[in-house]
Amino acid sequence: MTTSVTSSLRPGAASPAPFGRVITAMITPFAADGSVDLALAARLASHLVDHGSDGLVLCGTTGESPTLSWDEQHQLFSAVKAAVGGRAKVLAGTGSNCTAEAVEAIGEAAALGADGALVVVPYYNKPPQEGLEAHFRAVAQAAPQTPLMLYNIPGRTGCSLSPETTARLMDLPNVVSFKAASGTTEEVSALRALCGERLAIYSGDDALTLPMLAVGAVGVVSVASHVAGDQIQRMVQAFMAGDLSTALALHEQLLPLCKALFCTTNPIPVKAALELTGWSVGAPRLPLVSASSDVRDRLNSVLAALRPT
Repeated sequence: MTTSVTSSLRPGAASPAPFGRVITAMITPFAADGSVDLALAARLASHLVDHGSDGLVLCGTTGESPTLSWDEQHQLFSAVKAAVGGRAKVLAGTGSNCTAEAVEAIGEAAALGADGALVVVPYYNKPPQEGLEAHFRAVAQAAPQTPLMLYNIPGRTGCSLSPETTARLMDLPNVVSFKAASGTTEEVSALRALCGERLAIYSGDDALTLPMLAVGAVGVVSVASHVAGDQIQRMVQAFMAGDLSTALALHEQLLPLCKALFCTTNPIPVKAALELTGWSVGAPRLPLVSASSDVRDRLNSVLAALRPT
């Protein structure tokens, strides 16, 4: 028997989802010589869009942006945009802990035709909330026609963008979404209370997608969608349709994969998972390393347990 959820208990169903429900934070494939494999990136992007992804984020943490040159990032974006533009939203990761660099990056992304930009909280230098507000204002005003997804991931950046600061940024028309990766659903509730439904909140943690949907998120920026995009899309759509029992069953089916993909530093496991499913995307660039045999064995096990799509 199907369990339904009333519309009042699924506020995400009525909220805007400017980049779709499932956005893949795409890895960057490397050739044998260590260069970016643009042709493979285009094929992978098309495959992801064919299997559950409404959008793609390029050159984020999962895409190993710290080790990509600006030229590599621009070429990668152009190749993927040419492959899937018109079928999916393509967002560029344009964050930096230097405001001037982030401003330059979003200007270039806008010039290349990005459908949006993922802008992470400045990392390492740990600015106060006043500095974070000034940083995001400068980035938003540098490309006012480019929709922004603010990205809060304090575990990597060393500081957190507060819901109160986010609310002050809502006077900027192109601040439209927020990737919540603090590891708690409370962040979603606080953002909704202060910012309303105009701010589309995306889960930044695959394992928390269903709980975050339950408190008002509209979708997920996913790593697991590289290998389980169809299932993730079905889970989100089931929840939005009020079919909670199906959504919960899919969540439970996907949870071992979500945990395995973060058993060591992302994107080490997801690159290994892609290799195990036939995608020769290359090893991560140093200082990241290839997955250990233990990690690969764990991934093999959880991938084998997934039901066919």
